[in-house]
Amino acid sequence: MTRVDFYVIPSADPSARLQVACRLAEKAWRQGMQVYLHCADEAQRSELDGRLWSFRGEAFIPHSLAEEDAEAPVALGLGEPPGNHRDLLINLTLEAPGFVPNFSRVAELVVEEPAIRQAARDKFRFYREQGYPLQDHRLPRI
Repeated sequence: MTRVDFYVIPSADPSARLQVACRLAEKAWRQGMQVYLHCADEAQRSELDGRLWSFRGEAFIPHSLAEEDAEAPVALGLGEPPGNHRDLLINLTLEAPGFVPNFSRVAELVVEEPAIRQAARDKFRFYREQGYPLQDHRLPRI
């Protein structure tokens, strides 16, 4: 069954979620996992794409927009994930997508911004009601 991890970020800045998303994507990619970053909208996806190019000066995270290269180890999308991305879903939307069961793991990134925090509470409740194993991680200040 899919495991859902909530990463609680001690920041009110929604862009802190993108920084953590980059860190998680890099770690998963280095472990050989296929990663799908599910973005809320085109603006967020574009910002995340830029961050992945320059995330670490000495490193590069190979990625692509989902519709441009379905074989990229890290894909950024707005809808259904590419067929081979089933290891890690990093969900940056405010809802739990219907394709959650297709993944081994889901990462939900939470900041102190009220709308994002409330959405995370709703998703936590939803996942718990569906019987998903849940874990929360309190991250240090970035």
